[in-house]
Amino acid sequence: MDPKDIDFAAMPQKAISVITKPAEFFQSMEKTGGYVEPLVFAVIMGLVTGVVQAVLGIFGLGQPGGISYGLSSIIMMPIAVAIGSFIGAAIMFAIWKLMGSAENYETSYRACAYTMTLLPITVIFGVIPYAGVVITAAIGLFYVVKVSVHVHRIPEQRAWLVFGIIIAIMLLLSLYSQLKIRRMMPYGAAGWSVSRQISA
Repeated sequence: MDPKDIDFAAMPQKAISVITKPAEFFQSMEKTGGYVEPLVFAVIMGLVTGVVQAVLGIFGLGQPGGISYGLSSIIMMPIAVAIGSFIGAAIMFAIWKLMGSAENYETSYRACAYTMTLLPITVIFGVIPYAGVVITAAIGLFYVVKVSVHVHRIPEQRAWLVFGIIIAIMLLLSLYSQLKIRRMMPYGAAGWSVSRQISA
């Protein structure tokens, strides 16, 4: 797809559909069409996430570094998302293949790129100590199961089992790391900030 053919006006509605009607969205998602449009979509979501982090930084929330970190994230987040989307999609593609998916990498990438809609939401929940990690993990699990079932045609029970185990392990490691950091630092703004960084 040529970048000039991208329908930017449709992206907000597409993001809303991912959040409010994930099953319908991923059932009807185009599995081919190239990488440009989903990549641009993911980068825009990264930019929105950076803006959210900047706003949180103004109020002393989010990552350590406050406003300066928040402002720099407006530049860094789109770049990180652009690179990370390909790496993340490759990892997910391998897992889906092992689970029996017949889809190719392009389809996996497109699905993963559209789930970047969740980034601004998870950043907001991420400021909540401990509970934020659990909420973010639950959101991620719900959507990866939806993609597995409606894009990769993987049985729902298998998807819940496999990704439930994977995310549970990641969640326990994250909570353990956060707890360990909390014990090493005095309670207060610094301790809370570092813990939120670990959560992210």
